[in-house]
Amino acid sequence: MRVWTHILVLTLPVTLAAASKTSPSAKNVTFAKDVAPILQKNCQGCHRPGQIGPMPLLTYSDARPWAKAIKEAVVLKRMPPWFADPAHGKWSNDVSLAQKDVDTLAAWADSGAKEGNPKDLPKPVAFAEGWLLGKPDVELGLTKGFEVPASGTIDYQYIKVPTGFTEDKWVQALEFRPGDPKVVHHLVLFLREPGSPFMARLEPGVPMPAPNSAPRRQVADDGVGRIESTNGPEILGTYTPGGSWQRFEPGQAKLVKAGSDLVFQMHYTATGKVTLDRSRVGLTFAKESPKERIKTVFISNRKLLIPAGAANHRVDARVTLPMDATVTGLFPHMHVRGKAFEYNVTYPDGRTETLLKVPNYEFNWQLSYYPAQPIRLPKGTQIECTAWYDNSPNKKGNPDATVDVRWGDQSWEEMLAGFLDVAMPVAPGATVSTGGGK
Repeated sequence: MRVWTHILVLTLPVTLAAASKTSPSAKNVTFAKDVAPILQKNCQGCHRPGQIGPMPLLTYSDARPWAKAIKEAVVLKRMPPWFADPAHGKWSNDVSLAQKDVDTLAAWADSGAKEGNPKDLPKPVAFAEGWLLGKPDVELGLTKGFEVPASGTIDYQYIKVPTGFTEDKWVQALEFRPGDPKVVHHLVLFLREPGSPFMARLEPGVPMPAPNSAPRRQVADDGVGRIESTNGPEILGTYTPGGSWQRFEPGQAKLVKAGSDLVFQMHYTATGKVTLDRSRVGLTFAKESPKERIKTVFISNRKLLIPAGAANHRVDARVTLPMDATVTGLFPHMHVRGKAFEYNVTYPDGRTETLLKVPNYEFNWQLSYYPAQPIRLPKGTQIECTAWYDNSPNKKGNPDATVDVRWGDQSWEEMLAGFLDVAMPVAPGATVSTGGGK
């Protein structure tokens, strides 16, 4: 889950100046031979025309003016964006740079950012145009669009899009295409099954603000969490800064029942000009019956209260699993005052473990973390999501450090939401449809 200022301050064991001395052949580092392969593998997916990077890094002329900035970003670990503490867990989508690549980029900047021999350049990467995962089986979205005003606060908008599916579908992958990434702050895609009371008043294609968008009453933070989306509307997927698609492992898929609607929860941010947004999602169906169904749930504490001026306020949400669970993904979510986030578990036998620690939460790059190996949690395991918030004047982007902050949808309000993708066995006899969209 994209207009981007990346601020991340870390305590480092080396200084910027010292970092460039770790490469024994610093004077021989060139763009063509050494730097271009690193940029291709780690940077150009975002830093190319039409993508979210603020400048392209495809060629020497693109990268040369940014040599010092590239060095600073990789040495301070601002780029590529990856915030998991390496001491806890291994992740299949870890995009952090190897230290040797950090050293190479720093050495290139410090030695004059030389071009080198163009014959040493690797073959340019052929990036996919349009859908990054390839053409989906079906596309669904906001055909009428939503007019985002030039200024002001925009309530979350809920827009119902009927699937028209006449049979159950198993979704193997999904990809979001925001109509205008500059105004789409994030998007949550809910499933509304036939007969569900969730957003029952919605008319197809007609935006409606959240029914509970009125100011919240003050409540105390009791540290008691709850698991959400287990029996309510299921989350099919999310679009956030840093994540536009998800593909499940072979044998795993999400279920969309026949006759279901998609409900797009849209969080828009005004940018100074009127914009018409037509965001959409592409769904790719499983080609064979899955063995496991993926559901997205989250643990929340809606009673949080962050005092004015508090620089390191802790909020907890603790739940006990009512069933066995295999966790295949973790996604911590807070707003602009978010500082750090952890998932910790206490097993039924008393053992404790930290599943994920994000010591420097970055609101502008909200990342999901997919375990290299599934995390199996038995029934009775306690999951604790702990979040820290900085509501002091020193917190960059804090809209007002003089007010207490409570749960709410808007960025100047706050949330503690620990999302989990959970795999469960598919009921015997379940079948899969691989047809188009109906």
